[in-house]
Amino acid sequence: MSPRRRVLLALLALGSLGGLAVFACTAAPRPDGGEGHLPIGKPAPDLSGVDQAGKTQRIADHRGGYLLIYFYPKDGTPGCTTEACAFRDAWKRYEEAQVAIFGVSEDDQASHAEFAEEHRIPFPLIADPEGAWATAFGVGTFLGMTERVSFVVGPEGTIVAAYPDVDPGVHATQVLKDVAAMRSSSP
Repeated sequence: MSPRRRVLLALLALGSLGGLAVFACTAAPRPDGGEGHLPIGKPAPDLSGVDQAGKTQRIADHRGGYLLIYFYPKDGTPGCTTEACAFRDAWKRYEEAQVAIFGVSEDDQASHAEFAEEHRIPFPLIADPEGAWATAFGVGTFLGMTERVSFVVGPEGTIVAAYPDVDPGVHATQVLKDVAAMRSSSP
């Protein structure tokens, strides 16, 4: 193959990857007519879903307290395992702070059950294979995997914090600090 042809093929390949990146990063349309992640101050969607144990979990059941909803790409992948285990390791502090946690991905209940058992995850992992939760929160998906982003739902049922750029290793600690600051600044 000629050097000129190699350069042309390389440019085409890069262009294709660039197109995928643009597609992957486009804002997700929400059922409320907005686009992108639910903004702070918006009411959290009224959703329910089945967790790894087959139990129905509802956002509304946590009204009056704080609820962290973290979306993650896939059970068993390195970043997702790091993030879930960081929440697991901080679980006692979350209980003491009265902050509930839901992990959400497009994996099914069986995958969540295996992942939770393997890593001793003590909080609900919501199965969202149809992407209803992701869509309602404006969370993008790409190639069957959910974008990594988190939301904190406050006592009034509104979004009080959003974390679009999550470092899986430190996210659990950051959320606890932020909720403590919210509590100390509220009347």
